[in-house]
Amino acid sequence: MIIAKLAYKSLLNRRASVLLTLFTIAISVMLLLSIERVRIDAKSSFSNTISGTDLIVGARTGDIQLLLSSVFRIGHTNNGVSWKSYKYITSQRGVKWSIPISLGDSHKGQAVLGTTLDYFSHYRFAKKQNLTFNKGRPFAAINEVVLGSEVANKLGYKLNDSIVISHGMGNTSFHHHDDNPFKVVGILNPTGTPVDKTLHIPLAAIDLIHGGKASLEHEHEHEHEHEHEHEHDEDNNLVGHPKQITAFLMGFNSPLYTLQIRRNINQYKPEALLGIMPTVTLKELWEMLAIVEKILLLFSAVVVLVSLLGMLTTLLANLSQRRRELAILRSVGARPWHLFTLISIESLLTTLLGCLVGSALYYLVIFSAGGYLQSHAGISVNITMLSYYELGLIGVIMAAGFVIGLIPATRAYFYSLSDGMSIKA
Repeated sequence: MIIAKLAYKSLLNRRASVLLTLFTIAISVMLLLSIERVRIDAKSSFSNTISGTDLIVGARTGDIQLLLSSVFRIGHTNNGVSWKSYKYITSQRGVKWSIPISLGDSHKGQAVLGTTLDYFSHYRFAKKQNLTFNKGRPFAAINEVVLGSEVANKLGYKLNDSIVISHGMGNTSFHHHDDNPFKVVGILNPTGTPVDKTLHIPLAAIDLIHGGKASLEHEHEHEHEHEHEHEHDEDNNLVGHPKQITAFLMGFNSPLYTLQIRRNINQYKPEALLGIMPTVTLKELWEMLAIVEKILLLFSAVVVLVSLLGMLTTLLANLSQRRRELAILRSVGARPWHLFTLISIESLLTTLLGCLVGSALYYLVIFSAGGYLQSHAGISVNITMLSYYELGLIGVIMAAGFVIGLIPATRAYFYSLSDGMSIKA
């Protein structure tokens, strides 16, 4: 088509301004697709902060409060769960595994979590990913600690360093357990979850440092004196006999057991307990944060709108400079609708090329930033073909670019030959 070829050559002739407009559209498309992908995957990753856990059980408070305290280390529960209740509930038929957790201590503002070796075997994050070690191993003695990646990086710890735990959460520490130092034996790989900001110690150590009867070194020596008596139950030295814990996680052999035991927990007579399904509660929590989604959507729309308005400004400015060119075309036989079509095709081609370049930049950014987002923000970004939704967004941008191009095209339509030839220098 002659007009299409003419539009292509016209764009090449004005390549400096066209490239600037094309780059603006490409950046807006890249930002729009990136923001949308991060928004969608952030929602998915948020829901998978803890994965593969069927129930979280704690003192009866609220679903979200229990989730925040046990998973996100935010806030705290006023009561705990007795060890007797924990043992009774986890001994029920259908329970596949359980992880007791005890919170309430900290180290330089970072949460300390007392647990068992089952934590490193059964805790999952994202899409049922296992915890893995960057250095070292799980704790094997009562005076050993495993650090989350952010704790190690932020505080500059390495293997075999000695640290002291403090009583109290966050930056408010009421007492330093100086007589019970811990040795760093493991550092976990980044997960992008609260695990990265947590120090993990044996459950027995939590009970011991609060008892204040003996130091961890003395207790460790005492264990060695009786190691032949306890060879059959080596892990028991790391569990101890705590009176109560903060909460515990459970996995079941079947979803039917999950619902049945959850109902029994919520009706448990000896003490007021609450069992929550983390996937459901995480969705409820995200719905409370829906304003974040709306802000991201608004930001995306504003970015695209600004780029399209920039294209309109450029086209109108170029049109004023091209009035003589258009008048010459009219003088050699071009009709007003030819001029209208020419300008429309130019804007459509510019938008199309901008969308193609923007899509390529989008994949480049996602591929480059995927690892960083996973390790530092906990957002697992999926690199896949553009979805129908994302293709629909590009279609909307194309349509908007075409509509924007109709404005200068309409003005060109009404330019007269005499107006173009009588422009004053």
